[in-house]
Amino acid sequence: MGSHFDAINDPRKKGSCDYSQKDVLMSAFACMYFQEPSLLKFQQQMEDQQGNNNCRSLFGIENIPQSTQLRDVLDNIPSDAIAPVFKDFFNRLRRHKHLEEYAILPNILMCSIDGTQYYSSNKISCEHCLHKEHKTGEKTYSHSVLQGAIMHPDKKQVIPVMPEVIQNTDGSKKQDCETNAAKRFIDRLRATHPRQKFLISGDGLMSNQPLIEKVLDNNMHYIFVCKPGNHQYLFEWLNDFPELPSLEIKDKKGYTFQYRWKNKVPLHGQANAVEVNYFECKMINEKGKVISTNSWVTDIKINKKNIIKMVKAGRCRWKIENECFNTLKNQGYCIEHNYGHGKQYLNYNLYLITLLAFYFHQIFELTDKVYQGCRQKFGSKCHLWEKLRGAIYFFIFNSWETLLTYLVPDRKYITY
Repeated sequence: MGSHFDAINDPRKKGSCDYSQKDVLMSAFACMYFQEPSLLKFQQQMEDQQGNNNCRSLFGIENIPQSTQLRDVLDNIPSDAIAPVFKDFFNRLRRHKHLEEYAILPNILMCSIDGTQYYSSNKISCEHCLHKEHKTGEKTYSHSVLQGAIMHPDKKQVIPVMPEVIQNTDGSKKQDCETNAAKRFIDRLRATHPRQKFLISGDGLMSNQPLIEKVLDNNMHYIFVCKPGNHQYLFEWLNDFPELPSLEIKDKKGYTFQYRWKNKVPLHGQANAVEVNYFECKMINEKGKVISTNSWVTDIKINKKNIIKMVKAGRCRWKIENECFNTLKNQGYCIEHNYGHGKQYLNYNLYLITLLAFYFHQIFELTDKVYQGCRQKFGSKCHLWEKLRGAIYFFIFNSWETLLTYLVPDRKYITY
């Protein structure tokens, strides 16, 4: 992490800066890492009293910046300069074979994408803000991203990738949107990982021809939600068939899952309509009442051998809402908290740094036995991080592993 931050170009005059860009970035990361905005203040007090602090020992921070200076420096660092960190984490997981567990189909990773808002204000704005004018004449300004994450139906952890910012490029003349951001995201994902095979998963907003063609042009696969309200022609076309290929399975609880599919279906009624493969799943209770109906389109040919796996993949899309966005907003990361808007890159950089902290924690859950032991001992993440924050306020630790083994001294979790 520190080596990537150290490599970012610093346009400031050397010798005239109190804090390096690396120290500023790592200080912001340390706050998000421990989910504690006041971390720097307490660690500076520890430095004054003991001549050392956990920001230095755990994160390599030589000089802890004041909050105002931290925001000023972050505001001038181009956000794309942080992107190599996401690529590096991904490649490390791949080299150590952890991504093999996420293959949704042989050698194919599923990347679910969705938009989320992380900043909103009625007063503070910039030329890149999205805006919405209300009937009262009042305007709401916001910042959003198109976020992607690698996921699997059988894995709780999600692996975020570099998002694509949804922002205006010329003030109020042109409003950016989630669909355009998705196209840029797909191009970036392919350029960043040219050899990796991906299956892009998205909601009903994504199941349009331009985005499907963008996915296929980048040699990727897709599963997009397909609803009758958005694809009237497609569903009328399906209704013309007296019967579709189907499969029914009854589970131990008495629910019946009815699977249906049809390959080579026109997406719409125009002459240039792309052909898609449609599939659906209905959940029916013991009384014969349909509890839920889900339907998707894909470029992968559907048959009896893969229909259940494809439905699981389609349903897995909700993890980006639950395991990613909900965690970032409600589980201690406070992604929507306004730490500062800035004039250029501050707002988005703070989102990225928070996302990197979340990324680190997901990696720990996947790979770190000591962290897994801490989770087992303390139960909830909230309780665990309370214990971690309490420890670093009183003691100085020379490594992350030392900190964790202080909380869980059981030798079976110690890896060194």
